[in-house]
Amino acid sequence: MKTSVIPDIPGPDPRPRPPQKPLPALSCDAHAHIFGPPDVYPYHPDRSYTPHDALRQDYIHLLHTLGFGRCVLVQPSVYGTDNRLMCDALSLASTDPAGIEWRGVAVLDDAVADAELERLHALGVRAVRLNMQHNGGIDFATASKVARRIAPLGWHMQFLVDITRFDNLASRLAALPTDSVIDHMGHFPAVAGPKHPAFIELLSLMQEGRTWVKLSGPNRTSALDGSPYTDTQALAEELLDHMPKRLVFGTDWPHVQLPTSMPNDGDLVDELYRWLGHDDELAHGVLVDNPARLYSFDGDFPGRHASST
Repeated sequence: MKTSVIPDIPGPDPRPRPPQKPLPALSCDAHAHIFGPPDVYPYHPDRSYTPHDALRQDYIHLLHTLGFGRCVLVQPSVYGTDNRLMCDALSLASTDPAGIEWRGVAVLDDAVADAELERLHALGVRAVRLNMQHNGGIDFATASKVARRIAPLGWHMQFLVDITRFDNLASRLAALPTDSVIDHMGHFPAVAGPKHPAFIELLSLMQEGRTWVKLSGPNRTSALDGSPYTDTQALAEELLDHMPKRLVFGTDWPHVQLPTSMPNDGDLVDELYRWLGHDDELAHGVLVDNPARLYSFDGDFPGRHASST
């Protein structure tokens, strides 16, 4: 168990630069985390890493620099099921002079009370995350129970998982009563390419209308140490060609436990535009329309699987 709060991973680039091309109004960063301070929000003792502080105000600065008007905070594994930091950040949204619209993805176990689910929904939580990569999350059996609890709220389940190492992915997701969202384009090595059976299975799941994918984390799956991550291009283009209405983009700030060098987030947005071929209509779909449906930015409920095809 870790008891120290001394960071053991690098912090994010403190000088994010604007992307080369301005983002559409109401673009959404659909995947980011905040951390600290640890004396107020203590970390889970059985965690995989100890991050630097990455405070709400730091993240707001990033959003303004990049041009995002909406965002989704994802509960990181180092807090386990203690969602207080994320909830406190969401609770400030209504009085936030920055004018950013916020949503959240929580980590919950099946003991969560109905009243707590309603409270989280009112704050803007729209999903529960299952982390199969790092300590501090819940297992799939618990996730299945949680999915049944959150289905009436129209929430989805979000998965951080290497799809090449997750047995029976299609059947497990099909058994859930909710939509599913896969982080970081499936989180498997980009060199495996879009012809890999697991990637083909992922495309099939998306075509069934209940699975979404985050166009995020090329720096996690690339064999290259810096941008442009050209070996991820084929994966992204395959996803965009097949199911453009089932994709959202996330910076993944502040980039914990990277296998490569720390990126500048402006480079990651530029990477997205390379994938999009600078297609403005496609960019608007991925950055604005799709996250608006998935996270219910324009209504009370996110896209239920029956109405979000």
